[in-house]
Amino acid sequence: MSAEGSYDSSPPHPHVALIEPFYTGSHRQLIELLSAALGPQRCRVYSMPGKKWPWRARVSALQLHDTIDLAGTGTGRTILFTSSVLNLTELIGLRPDIASCYKIVYFHENQLCYPVREKKQRDFQFGYNQILTALSADRCIFNSHYNLTSFLSKINAFLKLIPDFRPKRLRERIEPKCAVLYFPINIPKNLVLNEPYILANQPLHIVWPHRWEHDKNPEAFFQVLFRLKEVPVPFKLSVLGEQFTEKPEIFIDVKHKLEDNLSHFGFVESKEEYFGILSQCDVVVSTALHEFYGVAMLEASLLGCYPLCPNSLVYPELYPQKCLYGSLDDLFDRLKQFCLEPMLARVNKPILDLKQFDWEHLRPLYMQLFQIT
Repeated sequence: MSAEGSYDSSPPHPHVALIEPFYTGSHRQLIELLSAALGPQRCRVYSMPGKKWPWRARVSALQLHDTIDLAGTGTGRTILFTSSVLNLTELIGLRPDIASCYKIVYFHENQLCYPVREKKQRDFQFGYNQILTALSADRCIFNSHYNLTSFLSKINAFLKLIPDFRPKRLRERIEPKCAVLYFPINIPKNLVLNEPYILANQPLHIVWPHRWEHDKNPEAFFQVLFRLKEVPVPFKLSVLGEQFTEKPEIFIDVKHKLEDNLSHFGFVESKEEYFGILSQCDVVVSTALHEFYGVAMLEASLLGCYPLCPNSLVYPELYPQKCLYGSLDDLFDRLKQFCLEPMLARVNKPILDLKQFDWEHLRPLYMQLFQIT
């Protein structure tokens, strides 16, 4: 667990406790941006390493409750900002003084429609915790309209899993306190992107920058690439993204079957190096089984990649129709065309309204969350 902050010379404001039980990836990125913007005189970070997600969701309230110091240097009502990994209701039960704080919960995802291999594998407690947390919060912020609407629309169906005495009208209690605020993408402005005509004689460079886990559906993506290899058509491949102790077996096949195509293979610790690789790629692909936002896809798109995404989940909200594919056969055909004519992907890129995802644009909107009376 850690507590950290950064310098800020602004006048006193309400103290902010930034709590993140799963301090990695986009969860960490958001807390780092907020803590830097707020400064140490106004905020303090309480975090736990980003691993063992199921246990963080189950017991982090107990693990963190006696580390949170509400005696901050600010004035006025204390603000608590946390992700929905934390069971806020349990935390309030363990720390009754937190009940008087202004409590903001950020939903990076929701467990009411999270994919599982089999229905019996779904842990009811995860979704139940998020419903309780939403009821206990003063504000619930979602990273996309898809995330918000899928959460609200699934509450009643989810609660039908309870055999009797099912609570009613919970959606009506939660919905008024909900809002959407896109997750901020923060990419250095000095990165140099490839000029398309410099790459005229280079094969198409495809990137897969996602977590190496089941819900990102790497099997489907690599099966498409195996088909491209068999055609054959030329392409380069970078496989990035965070890895955990257990990873899908398909990655072993990839290293063997696509060895000659691989440009990068494995997690890149340095953000600067990671952005540098993305800026050299042509096409970024998602085959995700679930996605409530897709930070890696947007980062790659901001760095000049042509995005190809399923015509489902959050993607129609964020990308124009020409970026969406309807089936894996459709994805195969699109990639095959780009492999044969790479300049199609390099020159005829879709028009994306990417400013709405940029931290410089979103920063004042996030700071408004902490302006309470």
